[in-house]
Amino acid sequence: QVQLVESGGGLVQAGGSLRLSCVASGSIFRPNGMGWYRQAPGKQRELVAGITSGGVTTYADSVKGRFTISRDNAKNTVYLQMNSLKPEDTAVYYCNADIAGRRYWGRGTQVTVSS
Repeated sequence: QVQLVESGGGLVQAGGSLRLSCVASGSIFRPNGMGWYRQAPGKQRELVAGITSGGVTTYADSVKGRFTISRDNAKNTVYLQMNSLKPEDTAVYYCNADIAGRRYWGRGTQVTVSS
């Protein structure tokens, strides 16, 4: 059974940094695209950043220059380095992966940025 497990969320002051990790397990296939989404209370889930298996990245305009997505294909792991965090970055962050033609989601990790 494929599982995505996120870690690294928490409470941080504005201007601080956090690093999220997500490990994919349970499949013999390597993930293709991987990414991070977030959902704030009362808002729709939105794409934060994505990365292909070849390392091509994409970012939401709101996080460009502050967040960096990366992956370690040998470990089936994707990371999200978040710097210069703002209160509006507060949300549940979800890992997403395309594996063998199916899309999988993690359970999410809470990121709270205090002002």
